[in-house]
Amino acid sequence: MKVVIVGGVAGGATAAARLRRLDEAAEIVVFERSGYISYANCGLPYYIGGTIADKSALTLQTPESFRARFNVDMRVRHEVEAIDAARHVVTVRNLETDEVFEEPYDKLILSPGARPTRPALPGVGLDRLFTLRTVEDTFAMKDFIDREHPRSAVVCGGGFIGLEVAENLRELGLDVTIVQRPRHLMNPFDADAAALIHQEMRAHGVHLALGRSVEGFEERDGGIDVLVAGEEPLRADMVVLAIGVTPDTALAEATGLETGIKGSIVVNDRMETGVEDIYAVGDAVQISHLVTGDDALISLAGPANKQGRVAADVICGLNSRFAGAQGTSVIKVFDLTAAATGLSEAACERAGIAHDAVVLSPMSHAGYYPGGKVMTLKVVFERETYRLLGAQAIGYEGVDKRIDVLATALFAGLSAIQLKDLDLAYAPPYSSAKDPVNMAGFMVENLALGLVSQYRWDEVADLPRDGSVQLIDIRTPAEFERGALPGFRNIPLDELRERLGELDPALPVRLACQSGLRSYVAARMLAGHGFADVSHLAGGLRFHDIVTGDARLIEHATPCGADAR
Repeated sequence: MKVVIVGGVAGGATAAARLRRLDEAAEIVVFERSGYISYANCGLPYYIGGTIADKSALTLQTPESFRARFNVDMRVRHEVEAIDAARHVVTVRNLETDEVFEEPYDKLILSPGARPTRPALPGVGLDRLFTLRTVEDTFAMKDFIDREHPRSAVVCGGGFIGLEVAENLRELGLDVTIVQRPRHLMNPFDADAAALIHQEMRAHGVHLALGRSVEGFEERDGGIDVLVAGEEPLRADMVVLAIGVTPDTALAEATGLETGIKGSIVVNDRMETGVEDIYAVGDAVQISHLVTGDDALISLAGPANKQGRVAADVICGLNSRFAGAQGTSVIKVFDLTAAATGLSEAACERAGIAHDAVVLSPMSHAGYYPGGKVMTLKVVFERETYRLLGAQAIGYEGVDKRIDVLATALFAGLSAIQLKDLDLAYAPPYSSAKDPVNMAGFMVENLALGLVSQYRWDEVADLPRDGSVQLIDIRTPAEFERGALPGFRNIPLDELRERLGELDPALPVRLACQSGLRSYVAARMLAGHGFADVSHLAGGLRFHDIVTGDARLIEHATPCGADAR
């Protein structure tokens, strides 16, 4: 059996290695357009910033090492230009010699990946404008920085690559502005959770010009202007275009393979295309979203690796199937860690799913053990069934652990209430006896049982201040004096029982505290004394202040770095 693989990196290289482990006699040939067969895509921004100092560390396998270990014929700088499915032949061009030849196959795996989206805007091809996909892209950007010593940069796009490049350029001392059309960074996160990411970026000197439309680029006086609709241009020494990726499927389309979202290749759960003996894996394929069951594009390394393994298994006669993906991801944002899995509230709205969410701000480990830091955890669930739909976690220590637990629970089909029953590891340096994930489950259960009601940060401004609703801040007097919501009066939690006479059980009560814990206790206390309409502020004042403060900053932001050079 001869298997030809088009493209290396996560999907193609994984398929090649798995094929060899399953079939020692198979002939395996991989054609890779770039000069590198298997490299750490996710590490590329960190080489630019100097965190990864040795460029060789980016290369996970060389053609020589792959051949030595797996007996796979790895051919870099070779581009497959055509597929003759009837003859089982691909046409290949050697990009170094320009030689064109045909290569027969018994099975063909397509792993072309996705290319950086390059909109048809004036100036997209300028020398000072960069994208980041391959090792060659990385070296080109690093060489420019080392040679030209730029002092400022504009990053167009606030997704994974945009944030990682912005951070690494900032670490090199550049004045950095992120500009994008969406009003918040990181699409997998809701706007309220993303506010914590905004706060961290600004704290490290990154300017955010959000809700802006880029209309083109112009060279001027040795620099580059980013043209923004209705505003003054953003001036910089260099620009990084990171507005997303597009499946690289021109070859598949020319072959007549069925395509789907953004031209992605349609496959079944065995990674088979609609053409016999042709498989496809990685960022170029359309898959099923595990939560909604809808078609989706999820460009992450984990799913690509799994798909490569499945394709190899199927070719070798095993009954493997790709279950789909739920978009579990994590990103370092300076000192912060932000992670997500499954659906955000915004994604639920797009999918037409009735949903709700709890927000909590627990410590990363036991409060009495030194070094604990607050994290923010948001868990999204279906309103009627309490089916777990997704989660977002932002903080410092332990964020990755919690999101992986929640991703596992989501994959296993647990309800949000069942999170309370998970038996999770505890020791004071690592967690609390009631882990944050358990706490989220307790909170959802309380909502389901009607033991508590919550109102959200975006409802605060609309609360009546005419006395028809009793607005109570139950923090300590010292906390209250440092700042409180307009119209709220202070009755500390520990005084609440003695001061019940100051409240009218017939009127609604809205409670607030710093994190939501004390206001929950107060809500139960009031319910026990006959108060029927009591709600507490989800996420507490900490979350409210970060989100609303960021919203004001977004609304009144002006383009930063207009002449940072």
